[in-house]
Amino acid sequence: MYLVKTPAPLKWLYPNLVWEAPTGSRSIFLTFDDGPIPIVTPFVLKNLEAYNAKATFFCIGDNIDKHPDVFDAVKNAGHAIGNHTYNHLRGWDTDSRIYLDNFLQAQKLTGTNLFRPPYGRIKREQIKLLKQAKPDLQIIMWDVLSGDFDINLKPEDCLKNVLKHTRPGSIVVFHDSLKAFDRLEYVLPRALEYWSGKGYSFETL
Repeated sequence: MYLVKTPAPLKWLYPNLVWEAPTGSRSIFLTFDDGPIPIVTPFVLKNLEAYNAKATFFCIGDNIDKHPDVFDAVKNAGHAIGNHTYNHLRGWDTDSRIYLDNFLQAQKLTGTNLFRPPYGRIKREQIKLLKQAKPDLQIIMWDVLSGDFDINLKPEDCLKNVLKHTRPGSIVVFHDSLKAFDRLEYVLPRALEYWSGKGYSFETL
């Protein structure tokens, strides 16, 4: 069970997390979680380049170690990098000190002030520990969840999710993962074409 559009009460409960990026222009903020990996991440980079679009990639440290060339391609294309833990840990099920250590392990590779908790699940104690370790850390959530990770979701419905709910300032979540690729491959080029036609620009966080 997941919500495509983040409800306002949840944003009010966690005001110290970043849910959207208010902007005076028609900008949206595309984000990609779980990479970098071969095939899928290069597909994303190719489509972003076609529309002069910049995005933010929340990278798993273990994938960076396994695929440093793909990680370098993301950075060299001018996209922003975020930390997504080293082993994609679910915060609610993980001891907070272990969670912090895993974050720091990935931080050595990403060197960023952006972090997104895997699954969007993080304890208040973990938020406190992470910000103690890195005071300028921004914990990035989202305004629109594409659902591309949902293997039961039709690609056409995934596209409808993002087109219906995205507006200026929205932070939109996609995944550059093999699990999401069947939907991402269909949705990303069509969404980029649609948004570009509506005059949107694509910025990093």
